[in-house]
Amino acid sequence: MGRPEPVTIEVDGRTVPAHPGESLATALLAAGERSVGTTRGGARRAPYCNMGICFECVVTVDGVPCQRSCLIRVRAGMRVRTAVPR
Repeated sequence: MGRPEPVTIEVDGRTVPAHPGESLATALLAAGERSVGTTRGGARRAPYCNMGICFECVVTVDGVPCQRSCLIRVRAGMRVRTAVPR
């Protein structure tokens, strides 16, 4: 059984291919996104534990802030903002 055909999602205004069902964190990393925001102090944040414990990978998905990208499954047409206000 292979991977499903890719779909497109929007990440910070640009179109990115991703596979339905994979985690959003995986799709972001595969697209070259190494940082998904910054801490209040300005340090870069990125997916770390990839299992929902550390909250380092939070993004805004379809207008809903502070979503852990490692727990969100890709679906066609998602709109993602990586610079989450804190």
